[in-house]
Amino acid sequence: MPLSTHHLRASIAVSDIQRAVAFYEGRLGLRPLRSGPSADIADGSRVYGSGGVAALNVYQSVTAGKSPATLATWYVDDIERIVDELASAGVGFIRYDQLDHDARGITARAGGGRIAWFQDPDGNTFAVESDV
Repeated sequence: MPLSTHHLRASIAVSDIQRAVAFYEGRLGLRPLRSGPSADIADGSRVYGSGGVAALNVYQSVTAGKSPATLATWYVDDIERIVDELASAGVGFIRYDQLDHDARGITARAGGGRIAWFQDPDGNTFAVESDV
């Protein structure tokens, strides 16, 4: 396939870049690699690194909306520690009625492992996941 050898970056539309920066940098601890315009909005986007590469583009857009689907997942070694650190930073975790969650909001993942979901201020859904 022509795309299989190229780096992939997730792009997330948000309604307010400053509110998003407070969440992505302040609560998730991501560090921007660069910022730039988004359409006609000066300084309306950020590219964040994760896992040693540019991984997430967050940009202000009038098309920002809430997606109940998971848009991106961080794969972690110690899900309990990561969830605890995120919760301490003010990140709330989603609990789905059809799943059994532990006190932290972590649940079993299909096929094995564990997963927990959270949302940004626009309702974009993300996950942290581990194999154990």
